[in-house]
Amino acid sequence: MNYYFAKTLAANFDEAIDRTLEALKAEGFGVISDIDVKNTFKTKIGIDFRNYRILGACNPKMAHEALLLEDKVGTMLPCNVVVQERGPAETEVAAIDPVASMQAIDNPRLKETAEEVRARLRRVIERL
Repeated sequence: MNYYFAKTLAANFDEAIDRTLEALKAEGFGVISDIDVKNTFKTKIGIDFRNYRILGACNPKMAHEALLLEDKVGTMLPCNVVVQERGPAETEVAAIDPVASMQAIDNPRLKETAEEVRARLRRVIERL
């Protein structure tokens, strides 16, 4: 089982970020964390790296439901979406498959919630 969904866009990095944010919003997700890996590597360890951001996507209603079902599931939240530059006009967007990430938790109701989040994240990737 793959642990992510991905799509490569014929778009520059900034355009791909904008499109990803719009697609997430359309599916009820907000971004509660935004990690600029390129900048972090440069400032912390002096290494040049390609444009690479990790967006922590959260649908508050679904996160609340998941936390009511399993109070430690927060260790697996938010759902990460990676946007990385592959070339001058080529950017890949990849989202975690929440069903794959939650296989270790034996809770059928949580699996149902994860399947709904999976469907929404797949639509995000398809929408791009």
